[in-house]
Amino acid sequence: MDFSELKEILKDKRITVICGGWSGEREVSLRSGRKVYESLLRQGFNVTLFDLTKENITEIKPGFTDVAFVILHGKPGEDGTIQGMLELMGIPYTGSGVLASAVGMDKIMTKKIMHYANINTPPYYFIPSHKKNLRGEAEIALKTLGIPAVVKPRFEGSSLGVRIVHNDQEFFEAVYETREKFGDFYIEKYIKGKTITCGVLGTGEESFPLPILELEVIGREFYDYTAKYTKGLTNFIIPARLSEETTRAFQEASVKLHREIGCRGFSRVDGIVDENDNYYVLEINTLPGMTDLSDLPKEAEHMGISYDEVVLYILRSAFE
Repeated sequence: MDFSELKEILKDKRITVICGGWSGEREVSLRSGRKVYESLLRQGFNVTLFDLTKENITEIKPGFTDVAFVILHGKPGEDGTIQGMLELMGIPYTGSGVLASAVGMDKIMTKKIMHYANINTPPYYFIPSHKKNLRGEAEIALKTLGIPAVVKPRFEGSSLGVRIVHNDQEFFEAVYETREKFGDFYIEKYIKGKTITCGVLGTGEESFPLPILELEVIGREFYDYTAKYTKGLTNFIIPARLSEETTRAFQEASVKLHREIGCRGFSRVDGIVDENDNYYVLEINTLPGMTDLSDLPKEAEHMGISYDEVVLYILRSAFE
């Protein structure tokens, strides 16, 4: 389906941009939603903006809209929950389906798929919440992975809860605090190098990679939530300063993971390239940001794909 066909199909349809929610990424989702809404309006679609809350979620029922443009970040919009609800209501929606969304939000399942698909990813040690001997598990992780290390929640986005630890005291503090706040978590081997990200557009065999973006953080230890959403804290270097071989390998890995998980429309794959030019995939985002500071639109723009066209690629996924 090309974009002219898409516009013809939707000329008499109502599109509702669903954003907001109640996760830690609510503000980012509202910013993404507003940008998408403005784009659809600019392109002549019949569009409304819906700020999802716990109070108004019951408004999503059969007939709520003709097409839902989902731009919720974090739970319950990125983990398959809202997707399942829309399917029950018979409402077509953009982006990945229930399974791909749930798997992409689950960093441990994503790791398992990467191992299965022979995609390079840093070594890690998973500590589920049902493990009672937290100290013992943490000591095994420390011995296995060493210091520095990265402590990460199993189910979060936008780097929420991610901590780099540099000594034993920081390590055990992070372990106990992450367990208390997030439940399941894992410890990942720290890879020193360039932070990169690669967007993917399309579905299945038609999916393709965007140029790789390098993220040079200013005044922060890594590309955390603050660096991601505060102007002036990150230099965006595109194309990334990588060899042709590493560039191609990371792009191929990004598209492969997008397809293995079953993503639709768009995704973004984050990674690190070490000092020897070896790439490591960290995770996939099945519903990446679409704000004025977001990575994927910048990558697309460098390739000659406008923000409005990115929105159309995503919108088309509701019918793929």
